[in-house]
Amino acid sequence: MTEYTIESAKISDAPAIADAIIAAVTPELCLGLCDDSHGIEDVHAMFEALARRDDSQYSYRNTIVVRLGDGRAAGVLISYDGAMLAPLRRAFIEEYCRHFGTDMDEASIHDETDASEIYLDTLAVIPECRGKGIASALIAEASRRAQSAGKPLGLLVDKHNSKARLLYEKSGFKPVGERFFLNELMDHMQM
Repeated sequence: MTEYTIESAKISDAPAIADAIIAAVTPELCLGLCDDSHGIEDVHAMFEALARRDDSQYSYRNTIVVRLGDGRAAGVLISYDGAMLAPLRRAFIEEYCRHFGTDMDEASIHDETDASEIYLDTLAVIPECRGKGIASALIAEASRRAQSAGKPLGLLVDKHNSKARLLYEKSGFKPVGERFFLNELMDHMQM
């Protein structure tokens, strides 16, 4: 059995947080954020910068990690109050413009959450630790925190990602509708 602890992320976890975002969203969708002159390393640099900020949806302050005995982050979960999406997203737009040298129209971005929920934005576990209950432990901790805030925990799942959907259903999530994310229609689930 893998021994680990669940704890709030530290600013030094920014590279692992960026890895998790790219793994969860998929490199293909992440590359859709930029033009052909930029690669996944540029996307990683942007997400790492966002993870280091205090005012970003991807901030280390919104992140819990599963830490292995050797100190590595084996799993990452990012969640935040959906009511904070608009102010947190401003940091994303700033970093996007800084890293890719182009403007982004905030009005063109679909809201993936709203004030009614705590939004589970990102969940990823490193490949060698998958299947060991780490994702379930992170979800349970996020659910506990959402309950303390008096709101359901919500997320979006790709309609074709049956493995993720099964994990979420086993954790207690139920479908409540659909929402767009990066112009892809996703299932919206809550618990």
